[in-house]
Amino acid sequence: MQGEMLELKSTEFEVDEEGIATIWLSRPKRMNAWTGRMHTEYRYLLSRAEQDQGVRGIVVTGRGKGFCVGGDSDALTGHIKKGGYDSGTSDEIEWPGYGVSDDFDALFAYHYGLSKPIVAAINGPVAGVGLALACFVDIRFAAPGIKLTTAHGKLNLPAEYGLSWVLPRLVGLGRANDLLLTSRVFYSEEALTMGLVNQLFDSVNIVQQARGYLHEMVRAVSPNSIKQTRWQIYKDLHRDAASSVEDSEKLLKEMMKEQDYQEGVQAFLDKRNPKWSSFN
Repeated sequence: MQGEMLELKSTEFEVDEEGIATIWLSRPKRMNAWTGRMHTEYRYLLSRAEQDQGVRGIVVTGRGKGFCVGGDSDALTGHIKKGGYDSGTSDEIEWPGYGVSDDFDALFAYHYGLSKPIVAAINGPVAGVGLALACFVDIRFAAPGIKLTTAHGKLNLPAEYGLSWVLPRLVGLGRANDLLLTSRVFYSEEALTMGLVNQLFDSVNIVQQARGYLHEMVRAVSPNSIKQTRWQIYKDLHRDAASSVEDSEKLLKEMMKEQDYQEGVQAFLDKRNPKWSSFN
């Protein structure tokens, strides 16, 4: 699929004037329930955004009243008929974020290997695989009164797609155990108090707020700083403090030789916005 145009049937894609890409999960009549087709398109669009030098950040959200309510019910019954799990994807699926670290080379963990920041604008209900997707991005905004759930326990399934790994790191072990072991429904207000979402915005403006957040980030922070800091954060989830310090010292020496370091210092002294070399 590399280099080929994929017809979008379950997603939409747009890039604004400041280089912020928006990926829309777009099956609104099914509350954007996840399918193999949607997964294929989502990874294709992530690769497209990653490879486009004009894209500086990514928002993922849902069309209509839902973000993603988990696996499509037709797909769930299809697994029964087939006698087991079928991803619904082909071997030609894109591999965004792979190759940076072995720790990132898996479903949804691949978000960590991207070089650009990604924000989830949770505009409506989210469950199961949809929650996993949202948990593996950098920042989460949500509309008030939104229902969230891990969902898996009520289907006799294990915690899906790394939720048992990522949720304790986002909200702490006790809260993660509550959400994972009960599969209960909770709301975005509670998600805010536990740190699962960063801020609440009304559903009408949430996508624009997410874009605005990224606009401010990419104006103020150099592209290489964002990339390297993301990779530091997610690599450090797996390793010791000494390795983190040593790697940061190496990066410090390397990045101080770059043009954007000189520009950042001069912009600070001039009290103006920096003009990053990667996008000028």
